[in-house]
Amino acid sequence: MEVKMEMAEKKELSVIACRVRMGAIEGIFHAKSGHPGGSLSIADTLTYLYFKEMNVDPKDPKMEDRDRFVLSKGHCAPALYAVLAEKGFFPTEELKKLRKVGAMLQGHPDMKGTPGVDMSTGSLGQGISAAVGMALSAKMFGKNYRVFAALGDGELQEGQVWEAAMLAGHYNLDNLIAVVDNNGLQIDGKCTDICSPEPITDKFAAFGWHVITIDGHDFDDIERAFNEARQVTNKPTAIIQKSVKGKYVSFMENNVAWHGAAPNAEQYEIAVNDLKAKLAELEA
Repeated sequence: MEVKMEMAEKKELSVIACRVRMGAIEGIFHAKSGHPGGSLSIADTLTYLYFKEMNVDPKDPKMEDRDRFVLSKGHCAPALYAVLAEKGFFPTEELKKLRKVGAMLQGHPDMKGTPGVDMSTGSLGQGISAAVGMALSAKMFGKNYRVFAALGDGELQEGQVWEAAMLAGHYNLDNLIAVVDNNGLQIDGKCTDICSPEPITDKFAAFGWHVITIDGHDFDDIERAFNEARQVTNKPTAIIQKSVKGKYVSFMENNVAWHGAAPNAEQYEIAVNDLKAKLAELEA
């Protein structure tokens, strides 16, 4: 029988994820640039990772035995920053300084300047390769930490992704979990129109990965996937999450125009009101 998450815990995670979305929008609006669509589609999974799944400590960001997270789709840094702020790695006020000269939070993750960021990313395809290296290092040196990576579905068009996938399968990296944020859109339109990555599940399986498919906005599904991944041996795990780009902001949902654009003042107000309404619904 499938065990579902306790309602109180699901509610708490949903509320945090909504605040993460609000933080991402806040940062992008003040920066006047950024990538809201994919930040909103990955927010639930990032929340689950940092608030339930991963062994991390905001008071000791470089803890040697911590789990590692690599945002391979580095342009969605606003969501990562928002979840790190919610977790306590740095004050939420930093989010308003996104992309400002001299500020902590760069347009893409910077491991040297931001507490909680384990790998600098931005050039698509390179993050998953770094994650494979981290997982392989853990195996070689007898460490127990796990490595998590988040990729975009458009990112799967990069050949380097599949070189990394092949290596991870070859070395049986069961301490590696990759999440593919399958929201169906990339900067120029629908992934299937530009250069279809499908069938994603079959491709990862062909490289020796254990593959799980989920609804990326259902915390029961998210929990099921990560619990299943914990039980996998001798294989890396790929979690393919079906998601909605721009989730919970009315004019951004499934709209490719919001891949990499910042809202103006009027749009920002609508986005904030949408998320406040969702937050009120969750907290009722």
